[in-house]
Amino acid sequence: MAHGTALVPPLMDHCRGTAIRRYGFELPGRAEFVAAARRLTRQQLTQWGIGEDTCDAAALIVSELFTNAVLHTASERVVCELRDSDGRLRVAVKDQGRRPTGPRLRHAGDDEHGRGLQLVDTLSSFWGTRDAADGPGRIVWAEVPC
Repeated sequence: MAHGTALVPPLMDHCRGTAIRRYGFELPGRAEFVAAARRLTRQQLTQWGIGEDTCDAAALIVSELFTNAVLHTASERVVCELRDSDGRLRVAVKDQGRRPTGPRLRHAGDDEHGRGLQLVDTLSSFWGTRDAADGPGRIVWAEVPC
């Protein structure tokens, strides 16, 4: 699937008549693609004219949520979506919900692990998680004021 096309399945509902900008991309579910997710997020938000502070927060949120999908599932692909509507930016990351098999990634000490969702909570107005409606997997989302 090409980055940023309308082929990316929608992750969230939207109201008719509301001006919404949406952008989605799908990347392999591997740690080396976290930086690409961060870069694609920054590029799109910059193109939309989103302020630097919001852009920084969203890029960090995408990075943390993508990393969690890689560390805690055996997803082959991870889908990310950005939605700008009514002065709020919503970031959503969908994994495939597969349980890891084989050797687990080794985590760094407690100082470097386990803080991802705390960062998401600090940087966002709201965040949450839900089961994917179109099959196995989870969607974790966060809203950032623009």
